[in-house]
Amino acid sequence: MQLIRFYLTQTRRHHGVLLYEWLLKQAHAQGASGATAFHALAGFGRHGWHEATFFELAGDVPVAVEVIASDEVVARLIAAITAEQLSLPYLQVPVALHTTGDADQSSQ
Repeated sequence: MQLIRFYLTQTRRHHGVLLYEWLLKQAHAQGASGATAFHALAGFGRHGWHEATFFELAGDVPVAVEVIASDEVVARLIAAITAEQLSLPYLQVPVALHTTGDADQSSQ
């Protein structure tokens, strides 16, 4: 299993669709069992500091799209992104996915 996290901005689009939505749909199409998009609250990077203030919420808030999937699914996802000629920074690390408690027990 691999964790792959893409870094982009909230308003970036690809073929008229918000890029984070496009990535989520691609992850699903390539066979990932789940993916999530996160807004950044605060941080810094190559474009300086940012904080999710009232004024920044109207601008380009950083977003991370995270997918945990098999090596094969991640490879297909990267291939699909590359075929679209998108340039996206990403983090990729091996992970072990576990669940606590008895999976057959309903939550109380």
